[in-house]
Amino acid sequence: MKNIILGMMLLFVAISTQAQEKKNKNAKYAIEVNGNCDLCKKRIEKAAFSVAGVKSAVWDIETHQLALILNEEKCSVLDVKKSIAKVGHDTDEVKATDSDYEKLHSCCQYERK
Repeated sequence: MKNIILGMMLLFVAISTQAQEKKNKNAKYAIEVNGNCDLCKKRIEKAAFSVAGVKSAVWDIETHQLALILNEEKCSVLDVKKSIAKVGHDTDEVKATDSDYEKLHSCCQYERK
């Protein structure tokens, strides 16, 4: 009887272990970030990477799009947008303060909307 119960328990553990799905915690996003040049690119990407959970951040100068991969269990897109706004760059949702914008180098100051 003990062997049957032990066998059933092992079978249950084996089945339940295989039934669990591995969830992908990483998500991809594209967000609009205003900027002009390579200095902007470095600053924007550095600000994005300063947020814990950001796996990849690549800003395109031509399209003003930030391609972002992040772990949604550690941070949100809004966290990244706030970090970018703190260094003087407006995003589609979070605007930089005037004082942060004015700290940008003259070549980095873009036309604000």
